[in-house]
Amino acid sequence: MAETAVPDRSIDKYKLLTALTQARAAFRVTDRDLVVLSALVSFHQDRELGGDDLIVFPSNAVLSERAHGMAESTLRRHLRALVQAGLILRHDSPNGKRYATRDGAGALRVAFGFDLKPLIIRADEIFAAARAAHEAAETLRRLRERVVLQLRDARKLIEYAQETLPTPVDALDDQARLLCRTLRRKLDQEDLKELAVQAAEVLAMANALFPNDKTEEMNGNDDQNERHIHYSTKTLYESEPSKKMEEREPSAPPCPSEDRKVDTQLPLGLVLKATPDLRDYAPDGIKDWHQFIVTVAFVRGMLGISEHAWLEACRIMGDVNAAISVACMLQRAEHIAKPGGYLRALSARTADGQFTPGPMVMALLRAENVKAA
Repeated sequence: MAETAVPDRSIDKYKLLTALTQARAAFRVTDRDLVVLSALVSFHQDRELGGDDLIVFPSNAVLSERAHGMAESTLRRHLRALVQAGLILRHDSPNGKRYATRDGAGALRVAFGFDLKPLIIRADEIFAAARAAHEAAETLRRLRERVVLQLRDARKLIEYAQETLPTPVDALDDQARLLCRTLRRKLDQEDLKELAVQAAEVLAMANALFPNDKTEEMNGNDDQNERHIHYSTKTLYESEPSKKMEEREPSAPPCPSEDRKVDTQLPLGLVLKATPDLRDYAPDGIKDWHQFIVTVAFVRGMLGISEHAWLEACRIMGDVNAAISVACMLQRAEHIAKPGGYLRALSARTADGQFTPGPMVMALLRAENVKAA
C-alpha cells in the first residue's frame, strides 16, 4: 500500500467518510474507529483528498480534542484498528513524534504522521461496499415488512375467527403471538427468511378458517347468475329515483350515533385492510365506524348508487353492514356493471337471511394475500 502510486484523482472526503460509515462492517471497523478517522481527515486542509500531500501529523492531545475528548489510550487503540483495516498508514519519525519539515519557501518537505493515501486507493472499493450494504439493508427491510404484514393479517383473521366461529383457534393464536415476539429481536437475513416461511404458514392456516365455498364472490356480470340476482323486469330502482321519490326521501345519509351499537362483528381494521381504495376518499383518515359510513355515503353516489337504494340497504342490513358492502363494491368496481342493482340484490338476500358482508371482506383479503405472495 505504501509503495502504490496515488491515483490521479480527487474525492470529496465527506462523501468518502459517509460511504465508509455505511460499509464499516465490510472493513471490520466500528463507529468509534470512524470517529477517530473523521478527526484525522479533518486535519487535511482541502475538502477533496488528492495529490501527494496526504499525510496529517496531529499530536495525540490535539487529535483527542477533535475526537470529542477521547482518552489517549482509547485513541491509540482505534488508530491501530484503522491501520490494521488498511484505511491509513503510519509514517513514523526517528523519535516517534509526528511533525513536518519545510523548506525555505515554506513548502512541505517531509512529514511524519498518518498517511490518508489508502482512502484514495480504496475509494472504489469503499463506494462499492457502501452500495452493497445499502442493498442488503433494503432487502432486509422489505423482508421484515413482509413478515410484519403477514402476521398482522393473520392476527386480524384469527381475531375475527374467535368472534364468529365455534371452532377454537387458541393454538393458532399462540403461534402467531410467538412469531410476533420473535420479530421484536434484531434478526439477520437468514433468520428473517425462516420467520417469513413460518408467518406464511400461519397466514395460510388463518385463511383456511374461512373456506372458499362459503365466500361471497363479487361479480356484476348478469350471466354469472349464481353470484348476482337478475331482475327479469326492470324496475324504477335500477335507475335514479324519480323526482317525487327524491322529495319524500331524507337528503342526509344515515350515520350511527355515538351510543348506537355497531351492527357487525367485523373489526374496522380488517375491513379497511380489505378495502384500501376507500382511504383515497378520506383525506383525514378513517378512525371509527362513523367516519367509515360518512365516507361510504359520499362514495356511493360516485358508483351510481341512488340514495333510495342506499337508504333501503341501511334499513335492511344496518348502517355498518351496508357501508361495508358498498366499500367492497368500490374495491371491485370494475367487475360490477350495475352497482345500484347489485346493492338491491344484496339487500334482498339479507332480508331472506342469505347474506352478510363478512365473506365479501374475506374474499378481498384472500385476493390481496395471493397478490402479495
